[in-house]
Amino acid sequence: MTVKTLEIPTVDGVADGFAAFPGGGGRHPGVLMYPDGFGIRPVLREMAEELAGHGYYVLVPNVFYRHGPAPVAELPEFVGAQDRERVMGAVMPLIQAHSLERVLRDAEGYLGFLSAQAEVAAGPLGVTGYCIGGLYAVRTAAAHPGRVGALAAFHGPVGVDGPRLFETVTAQVHLGHAEGDLTPDALGELNRGLDAAGVAYTSEIYPGTVHGFTMADTETFSAAGLKLHWERLLPLLERTLNGG
Repeated sequence: MTVKTLEIPTVDGVADGFAAFPGGGGRHPGVLMYPDGFGIRPVLREMAEELAGHGYYVLVPNVFYRHGPAPVAELPEFVGAQDRERVMGAVMPLIQAHSLERVLRDAEGYLGFLSAQAEVAAGPLGVTGYCIGGLYAVRTAAAHPGRVGALAAFHGPVGVDGPRLFETVTAQVHLGHAEGDLTPDALGELNRGLDAAGVAYTSEIYPGTVHGFTMADTETFSAAGLKLHWERLLPLLERTLNGG
């Protein structure tokens, strides 16, 4: 396994970040992984390395680079209930400042950088994201239908832009929702929008989960939810990026 610290050029500057990919040479399908609102930290590196171990080049940018290098906010090793209000107070202004326009300008740079790496194979790219990163992933796939072949978002506010956002998505999609984030009625409304857009998708509520369930360094972590996330994400990437 190779992990490299990177500087990723964008229209507005240079984003710090890292990539994880298999060692030993060769070229691998590229995946852009958007972090949750807490940003790059050890648990994101572990998840990127896990995904890279299945044969992918995984690029993880610091989406809040305009405010400084990662970690932009001071985080404890474990974000417990007693820490959440303080941590959210630190990261929420960053999230609020990261407008749709910024997401789209940065996405162009991230995808271009990813495609240009010598270790990345030609062909469609995957985009995945967690929490607010799930929304960034959806926006990226919608803006680049010819380049993104797989889209996955987990416990993210993916419906905030309305169902019309999915009308330009050509990627195959998986949306994994936290039980605490979405009611069955809201899920039905979102899925009807996906149906109307003609998207090939799966969209489901993960049983017994709350927001943030994939993140092992928070009190909302669910081992079963993380396992189900891998069981959905890996086959999606295999059939879309590896010709499966």
